[in-house]
Amino acid sequence: MADLDADRDLDAFTARAAAFLADAAAAGTAPVDWGAIVPPERVDEARAWQAELHAAGFAGIHWPVEYGGRGLTIEHTAAWTTECAKAEAPAFLNMVGHVLTAGSLLLFGSDQQKAAYLPGIASGDKVWCQLFSEPGAGSDLASLTTRAVSDGDSYVLTGQKVWCSNGRVADFGICLARTLSLDEQPKKHKGISFFLVDMTAPGIEVRPLRQMTGGSEFDEVFIDEVTIPASSLLGPEHEGWGVAMATLTNERGHIGSASISMQRRLDRMAAGLAGATSALERQRVASLIGRGNVLAMLGGRQGPVASVASSLSKLGVTELMFDAAVARSDAAGANGMLAGSDANGLVAAPGGRIAGGTTQVQKNIIGERILGLPKDPS
Repeated sequence: MADLDADRDLDAFTARAAAFLADAAAAGTAPVDWGAIVPPERVDEARAWQAELHAAGFAGIHWPVEYGGRGLTIEHTAAWTTECAKAEAPAFLNMVGHVLTAGSLLLFGSDQQKAAYLPGIASGDKVWCQLFSEPGAGSDLASLTTRAVSDGDSYVLTGQKVWCSNGRVADFGICLARTLSLDEQPKKHKGISFFLVDMTAPGIEVRPLRQMTGGSEFDEVFIDEVTIPASSLLGPEHEGWGVAMATLTNERGHIGSASISMQRRLDRMAAGLAGATSALERQRVASLIGRGNVLAMLGGRQGPVASVASSLSKLGVTELMFDAAVARSDAAGANGMLAGSDANGLVAAPGGRIAGGTTQVQKNIIGERILGLPKDPS
C-alpha cells in the first residue's frame, strides 16, 4: 500500500498517479478507458484493474480510512481522475458503484452500511448497478410503481426496472421503491425509499435489452416478491427521493465534465471531419469545435464537487455529441447509412439524450433551479 503521509501532498500524489499509469500502460495492464459504465463482457478485466488500483492506493481516495478508503481529499480524487483522463485509462470499475453508490453511502449510510459495502466497492470485489428507471417512469421518475412493503424486520419488493447498466454482472443494486402509495401520499416524489439490494436474491430476474445498434448494453430487471432485510434501507423511510437526487447530481457532475476528455473528443472530432471541403462543411466543423471549447471551459468551472449547474454541461455535451454524429454521417455520404463507425455512431447518438438524465429533465433543472423560472406543470 502507498505511503499515506507522502500522498497527503497533492503534488506528490499527482506525480505518483501519473507514474503509476505510465508504468501500467508500458506493462500492458492498463485497460483502454471504457467510460462511466464497463461493458458487461469486460467486467472481469474491470475487477482486475480495480484490484490493482486498490493495492496501489488509488481507490476510495477521499473516503474515510475505516471504510476502505485513503482518507485524503476530494481534490486528490479530482487529481486522480484528471491523470486517468490524460492516460485514457479507467479511473474506477464503474460509475454506479464508485460515484453513485459510494457517494450515497457516504452521505446517508449508517456506520454499519458503510463498513459492509464500501470496502468491497473500493477493492472491486463487488459490482453495483442502478435500479431507478421503469417502463412507465423514465423522465418522470417520481411516477415509479415498484413497491416495497414493510414486513416486520424486512421489506418485500415487487416491480420492474429498465435501462439498467451492468445488471447482469452486478452483485448489488441501488433501488428506488414506493413505500407509501399515491393514495397515502398524493405528492409523487414523497413516499419513495432508497434500498441496497442483493442482485442474487431469489425473485430477481435480469434480461438483456437489445438496442437498435445491435448491442445489449442495458438490462431489464423483474422483481417478484423479493425479501430484503430492513437494514437495506438507505436514509430515512419515505425520503428516498432526496437520496436519489443527491445521487443523480453526483452522476451529472461526472458526465462529460472533464476538460481533458472534452479536448480529446474535440481533437478526434476535428480529425474525423478533416475531409470537409466546402465552406459550409468547414463552418459546421468550426461551430462544433467552438461549442466544445465553451463546454470544456464550463466544465473547468464546475470543480470537483457536483452541483445542479452540471446539468448545463450534461445538456451541452449531449447535444454536441448528437450533432457531431450527424455531421460525421453526412460527411460519409451514402456510406454513412451502412455499417461502420459513422453509421453506428449515428444510430447510438439518440441514447445520449436519455442516459444520465434526459434532455427534457436537464432543461427543467436549468429553468427552475438556475434561471428561477416557474416549475413545469404536473
